[in-house]
Amino acid sequence: MLVALLFFLVSTHALMDYALQSDAIATCKCRKFESPVSKAVPWYYWLTAHAVLHGAAVGVVVRWFGFGWDAVWPIALAETVIHWFIDLGKCEKYYGIDIDQAMHIICRVLWFSLLASGILGPIPQG
Repeated sequence: MLVALLFFLVSTHALMDYALQSDAIATCKCRKFESPVSKAVPWYYWLTAHAVLHGAAVGVVVRWFGFGWDAVWPIALAETVIHWFIDLGKCEKYYGIDIDQAMHIICRVLWFSLLASGILGPIPQG
């Protein structure tokens, strides 16, 4: 079961960062991007929406695997906040996409480790 948890945590990253991230989100979440759409909606709304979707996806997977809400909400919130700052750094060109993606995957492995070790509550049976 635990290997599947890691697989789905990483899979949701691919799903949210590639398959379900629209061109508008990908570009408008960056502060310095200029377009008619980004003028209507501030960049931090786009970035926050993107990060919240990542947090929600992580929370759904964790809950789906039977973990309690005491594990779901801290990991979902942490994913949201950390994803926001990692993407901000990429948008500001502090690092490129390779470092950005590595940091996101490291976070997913960290969430898995916290869950698999039982630090955030008991590991569901079954």
